[in-house]
Amino acid sequence: MPDNNNTRSQYGNNRRDAKAPVESPLGKLQPQDTEIEEAVLGALMLTNDAYSQVSELLRPESFYDPKNQKIYEAIMMLGASQRPIDMLTVIEQLRENGTLEEVGGAVRVSELTGRVNSSAHLEFHARIVAQKFLARELITFSANIQSKAFDESNDVDDLLQEAEGELFKISQRNVKKDIIQIDPVIAQAVEQIEIAANRESGLSGLQTGFHKLDELTSGWQPSDLIIIAARPAMGKTAFVLSMAKNMAVNYNIPTAVFSLEMSNVQLVNRLICNVCELPGETIKSGRLTQLEWQQLNSRLQHLYGAPLYIDDTPSLSIFELRTKARRLVREHNVKTIIIDYLQLMNASGMKFGSREQEVSMISRSLKQLAKELNIPIIALSQLNRSVETRAEGKRPQLSDLRESGAIEQDADIVCFIHRPEYYTRSTTDAEGNDIQGLAEFIVAKHRNGRVADVKLRFKSKFARFQNWDDDYQVIQSTYESKMNATAEPAGQGAGFAAPPADNGGDAAAFLRDNTEQETPF
Repeated sequence: MPDNNNTRSQYGNNRRDAKAPVESPLGKLQPQDTEIEEAVLGALMLTNDAYSQVSELLRPESFYDPKNQKIYEAIMMLGASQRPIDMLTVIEQLRENGTLEEVGGAVRVSELTGRVNSSAHLEFHARIVAQKFLARELITFSANIQSKAFDESNDVDDLLQEAEGELFKISQRNVKKDIIQIDPVIAQAVEQIEIAANRESGLSGLQTGFHKLDELTSGWQPSDLIIIAARPAMGKTAFVLSMAKNMAVNYNIPTAVFSLEMSNVQLVNRLICNVCELPGETIKSGRLTQLEWQQLNSRLQHLYGAPLYIDDTPSLSIFELRTKARRLVREHNVKTIIIDYLQLMNASGMKFGSREQEVSMISRSLKQLAKELNIPIIALSQLNRSVETRAEGKRPQLSDLRESGAIEQDADIVCFIHRPEYYTRSTTDAEGNDIQGLAEFIVAKHRNGRVADVKLRFKSKFARFQNWDDDYQVIQSTYESKMNATAEPAGQGAGFAAPPADNGGDAAAFLRDNTEQETPF
């Protein structure tokens, strides 16, 4: 805290006896300095534009002396209405407020301006007042929690949630970032461009493994809040698990998943289906053939040692998330956090007028956490039922986000997952286009780029999303091998027959004929 011993000397014999300070709940005097408070008030009335220097630092309750609180309140009202601030206008505002006599009358106000010569040290003094106010808040907070902790009728878990909520409110009220000149920001931006240029992928953010999506977003960007929303059965969890697997296993990106809906074992079972390409029913029943056991043991090796961290705390609060996220970044260098899903979170310890206000606070806190940790945070979200009531299309839109418009406002990117096949119960659309396994990943809001639809393939049997053309590339490669095999003597080729003549030797047709039929769930 700044040393204010030297500041008192400039007031000399003008110092008057301050109001006797009140003792704190711990039997000690609460942090306060009424002389510094009076210096701030006097300086504010000397220079008309002085208030702009401290308006973000101070509030009326920042002052310890109730009389000083009322004087600053009058100054704040003048500043808000952009009226001049001086001794006469402050006296007039106090008179309008009906508090002039309470603060000591016009004489007291005029004495304040005589205690300082200029407003040169105003901001320094204002920070002292703000710091002492923060110390008083923390003392009151800790005393209140201590008193409740001694009361055995209080549930400790509830008390812990309340303590986290109150401390969070105190910290948020006092978070201020200084304004900086643009040069260092330019240097940081250029450095990020150079890093992206040196990557093989050419992306500035984190790769998801979905190539078209990465091209659209240039990867998930640091400090972004990404919302992925869909109706039930569209595969939200399957998508983020597929993405988490790609990031952690394929690209070695430390990834954390907070699962509020499923246990960690359930989540890992779905991940095993994804990686090992074994049906979920087979995994649950344990009835695997010898070949499937070999496949399981072989492909599980890819998951061992992967930098993938899972937390299945139910009804996770935003305060618990902040604590755990900071530790994950600090101890495991986690680069992204996935939350499944936002509406199951809570802000316990804080009071709200409605669930919508609570969800708004949660989404705002997630964005703040993404900025603080400088990592992308990906949160799943539910959609309301209005999607189901549409006569045609069933495509989700921004207004379908459930419980709060603040989600759309706080998010940097809002995406939807839509599977036409689920609603049409057909493998083709009205124009005859193939929609078997089609999942449209709709980027509906993109604060720093364009919006577009990305075609993905959903394999419900393995609860997996993949690039739309992955199967085609595999079949194309197999088809070419088969074509080459037909030119070799019997028994010396790949051992496959060529595509039947009725598909005209077309690889695309060969893909359709050899792609496994899947049943949407």
